[in-house]
Amino acid sequence: MRFFHNTALAALLCAVTLPAMAQERPRADELLDRLAQPDLRNWPVVEEEIILLWSRSGSASADYLLDRGRAALEGGDLTAAYDHLTALTDHAPDFAEGWNARATMFFEANRYGPAIADIQRVLALEPRHFGALTGLGFMLEEMGLPEEALAAFRAAQAIHPHRDEINDAVGRVERALEGQAL
Repeated sequence: MRFFHNTALAALLCAVTLPAMAQERPRADELLDRLAQPDLRNWPVVEEEIILLWSRSGSASADYLLDRGRAALEGGDLTAAYDHLTALTDHAPDFAEGWNARATMFFEANRYGPAIADIQRVLALEPRHFGALTGLGFMLEEMGLPEEALAAFRAAQAIHPHRDEINDAVGRVERALEGQAL
């Protein structure tokens, strides 16, 4: 009953528009442009600031649901994570990071169909979400779709050329595809 009360309260508060998200957009765009520069030395700082901006919805209740969902996910409680993150996406459908967090939960549960559907929502709201593109690449690779995985990894790499995880994935899938061509 307590969860229902918290969720109902959050739903009411999230129904209010999220104007802060619109105000943060130019700053995020500027940071994403900087992150794409191959010679950027302080990329971890820029990356962290982008993630912080993406994590602020402009609504205290939406941010609360995101924090609770992420904490449940980190604690391995996929049911609670699902409940919190679904309440978030239901009541703040324009908040890309809510969809991204829920996609991560579905990925952790090996439910790739719903994860990919949520990533599509993330990318519709934030086309340069390098984390969502990277996650999509990993799922497509595991699903045996290397060409599609490579496209997702290359898109992430164009946005964020510094992260070893993305660069390694591009190299790995390229090598696998070259091996298939032989």
